[in-house]
Amino acid sequence: MDARLADRLAELRVERGWSLGELAMRSGISRSTLSRLERGEISPTAALLGKLCAVHGRPMSRLLAEVESEPPQVVTAAAQAVWRDDTSGFVRRSVSPPHPGLRGEVVEGTLLAGADIAYDTPPVPGLEQHIWVLEGAVEITANGHAHALEAGDCLRFRLWGSSRFRNPGPDPVRYAILIVLP
Repeated sequence: MDARLADRLAELRVERGWSLGELAMRSGISRSTLSRLERGEISPTAALLGKLCAVHGRPMSRLLAEVESEPPQVVTAAAQAVWRDDTSGFVRRSVSPPHPGLRGEVVEGTLLAGADIAYDTPPVPGLEQHIWVLEGAVEITANGHAHALEAGDCLRFRLWGSSRFRNPGPDPVRYAILIVLP
């Protein structure tokens, strides 16, 4: 994990276009310590890591989650969590569940005939979604714009406002959602 943490800290610095000197000035950590840290020659103390997290604008828990072990490459059908809301007629399967080392996830949704689900706000403002209708037809409203989708259609957007999923038809609708965190 120390090696992955060293690599991630170097990546964060490079992503911002900062030299080691710039990061040293912003963090109050010597250039030589930062260099040794990024090369994996030393392990950071909690205080040092706290300073770097503050400079990079992320909580320590998120930084550490980013360097956890790699997610499994295969998620078997048996390992995919399924949640049912019998009241609304919605079934959600987590096909590719979230993992701290990944920015996206894949969800399969099924809406029974007549199902109507509305969300006042997005869970994360600017959340990117790609919704691909696999079977049936669905009406999706995102950011105030309504879309009628049929099997094979794909709707893509970043969600800043409310959303609504409605199945007006006599048959269930099944769709896949690719969710990408900003």
